[in-house]
Amino acid sequence: MQELVTLFDQYGPLLVFLQVLITQLGVPVPAVPTLMVAGALSVDGHLSGGSALILAVLGSGIADFIWYLSGKRYGIRILGLMCRISISPDACVRRTENVFTRWGAWSLLVARFVPGLSLLASPLAGATNTGAARFLFFDTLGTTLWASLAIGSGMLLHRQVGAFIKALSSIGGVAILVIAALLALYVTWRWIERQRLLRFVRRHRIDVKELHALVSDGNAPIIVDVRSLITRQEDPRRIPGALEAELAEVQRLLADVPRDHEIVFYCNCPNEASAAHAARQLREVGFTRVRPLTGGLEAWMAHVESLEDEAETRNAERQ
Repeated sequence: MQELVTLFDQYGPLLVFLQVLITQLGVPVPAVPTLMVAGALSVDGHLSGGSALILAVLGSGIADFIWYLSGKRYGIRILGLMCRISISPDACVRRTENVFTRWGAWSLLVARFVPGLSLLASPLAGATNTGAARFLFFDTLGTTLWASLAIGSGMLLHRQVGAFIKALSSIGGVAILVIAALLALYVTWRWIERQRLLRFVRRHRIDVKELHALVSDGNAPIIVDVRSLITRQEDPRRIPGALEAELAEVQRLLADVPRDHEIVFYCNCPNEASAAHAARQLREVGFTRVRPLTGGLEAWMAHVESLEDEAETRNAERQ
């Protein structure tokens, strides 16, 4: 306990700044406990609560603006890249896009309180061309609210926080082992869920060659684009004849379709996640021939372009 107090006495605001900065850059280390400890220790005069708040907002703002500029430069693709390194890569893009579609820049006010949205809201704001001034205003306001609540909670509960730190100090390595075990259980559970989804995709998917052959022969299944509204606006390309639906609307859209009709879903997301979720939804209510498209829209477009190139080459050879 005394070592922690001494550390915060000497470097408290700097520790807060660095903790929030690396958390918002994507390192999976929670910043709220550090902010609460800073708030608790500020009651006893070990550091300035105001300085901790300012530096927390500054650290978050620097990281958020870096992600905002990345979104501006690379567009919606940056979300897929970021989600590939997250614990739950298959759902985070879809969830974040849905929230941002509904609330726009206002979602930055609550982004810090929503898992997944905290890291992805900033690049999404850049990818959707939110103005820099508007982004900085809402992001700073939201970060200030979040940091104030965390530091304020530490101040309000400073006795309980101090007692908790003492308890951790007394059990030492046991506490670390318990926390590590709980974290390992959580990560393992998410990994198992992801593997279940991947197994479903492997069992039921359709590749672009097979789908293209069905479309060319006049036997096209019902094709549904389950990309988010933001993604469709950013990338208006689509498979000809495809319906458009958010995941929550899939069952309603296809309610009158016979249960044995062939349906293909596609998206542009890691592991065909949205398409797989949509297909699994329909299988759970009795549909028997629903499949996600392997590789999604990008794979379809690449296949179509390769066929066009081959046709051009053959025509050139004939001439």
